[in-house]
Amino acid sequence: MKLRWIIVLAGLAMAWAASAEEAGKLPALTIKADRVAVTGLSSGAYMATQAHMAYPDIFGGVAMVAGGPYGCAGGKLETALTACMKGTPAPDVAALVASATQRAKAGDIGSLSALAHSRVYLLHGKDDALVAPAVAEAGAKFYEQLRDSDPALKGMQVHDDGARPFAHNLPIAATGDDCDKSVAPYLGHCGFDAAGEIFARLFGKPPHAATEAKGELRKFNQNTYRPDGADAFLADEGYVYVPKACLAGKPCGLVVAFHGCKQNATAVGESFVKDAGFNRWADAYDVAVLYPQTRASMAPLNPQACWDWWGYSGTNYDSRQGVQLRWLVRAMEALGLPPRS
Repeated sequence: MKLRWIIVLAGLAMAWAASAEEAGKLPALTIKADRVAVTGLSSGAYMATQAHMAYPDIFGGVAMVAGGPYGCAGGKLETALTACMKGTPAPDVAALVASATQRAKAGDIGSLSALAHSRVYLLHGKDDALVAPAVAEAGAKFYEQLRDSDPALKGMQVHDDGARPFAHNLPIAATGDDCDKSVAPYLGHCGFDAAGEIFARLFGKPPHAATEAKGELRKFNQNTYRPDGADAFLADEGYVYVPKACLAGKPCGLVVAFHGCKQNATAVGESFVKDAGFNRWADAYDVAVLYPQTRASMAPLNPQACWDWWGYSGTNYDSRQGVQLRWLVRAMEALGLPPRS
């Protein structure tokens, strides 16, 4: 009798473990390869342009909020804190374009020809005191000069939206008294729906108005997707929002949304993944939203849980060999991103 109960309990334990493991995985969706884009705020904006440049064959568009040009820091924290945030000295856009061109030829990042039809949207507040407007404008100039350097890239769309009065935050549709401030959770109640504008710039006019999010926001185990077991310096859990239509099997798009420094779930709870406005628009456009989460650390030095845009994860941080970018591709493939040719 005791043996039978032991066998039963062992079977239940195994079933529970299998169920828990499955619950920690990303759902398998049908992702449309021509409707994949990336966005981010601040360090997340720098991470977004790194993803876009490393994998232009994956990401058809990028929306950067308060971020500067690709390769700006050059692997140096001091440069990140000065030229790439304060604009002193100003980023050398021509040199960054030349570097990106050489890196593409070397295979460190994707082929620039894949940028031919990219949509690039750069949003930054004129009252931003943390990342100077001139730095964000340099981000726009980087893509413009890249486009103008090759006639084959003339189809790239670049829009610099920098005249709006908000500070270092992601504006949301609701109004309040923090639009001119940069305070947690860094969602400024500005009466401007940045998420809606981002979706429109990336995917065109919405099929219908966004009302409320009716899909599912799920947690998943980020450690499951470590590339070759390597630590990507991420939190244990990330989030994904999936519209009901996508869960039902309808082919859907995918947006990766990178939070900013001090904006991960450990710092602000679920404010960014629930309240930034992306989920409402995800329902309207039939687009899943992946919300990866970083973790703070002292070794390597990243106390504010920023995305790596200066090299704390290794010298190849902004290339196809970067551990966070390799993690991202694995996670997207688990979601249903079609294999690249």
